[in-house]
Formats: sequence, structure tokens, C-alpha cells
Amino acid sequence: MKAVWNGITLAESDDTVVVEGNHYFPAESLNKQYTSFSNHVTRCAWKGEARYLSLLVNGEMNTDAVWYYPDPLPAAAEIKGRYAFWKGVKVTE
Repeated sequence: MKAVWNGITLAESDDTVVVEGNHYFPAESLNKQYTSFSNHVTRCAWKGEARYLSLLVNGEMNTDAVWYYPDPLPAAAEIKGRYAFWKGVKVTE
């Protein structure tokens, strides 16, 4: 699987975990040079607290376009250390 935004591959891996239709990429596949800090946090009843990263690619900012669960609840343990994308990031094979 590959996650692409603004012409740049943000993550690529054959080892994604699909939860609720979202592909969660392993941390080592994330191209961190395009991510920046976000203080946005949300909470899911069964997954726990999600943290976010923003993207900065070719001078364009995509705020909170990456999310992850640093310490997921037991029901979502398989996504610990993995990142998912939205807000226009295309995830394809």
C-alpha cells in the first residue's frame, strides 16, 4: 500500500493493518521529513486517544492529516505504532 499527497509518497508498506476501512502503516514506513507537530487529540471509545500530525509538502500544509494511537486500548492493540491518513491523502495499492 502507498499513501500519497501532493505528489509525495508519505508511507509505503506491504504490512498495513486495516481498521474501519483505514490502512494503518508501520512507523518505519512513514516519511517523517514531511510531518510536523500537531496538538490535536481525539478519543475513540474502543481504540483510545488518537494523536495527530500535520503534513508539509511542497510548501502546502495539510493540518491533522495523519493520526495514530500511541497507547491504544486492548481491543485496538494491533494499531500501536502505526499511522493512518485522511484529508485528501490517497491510499492505494
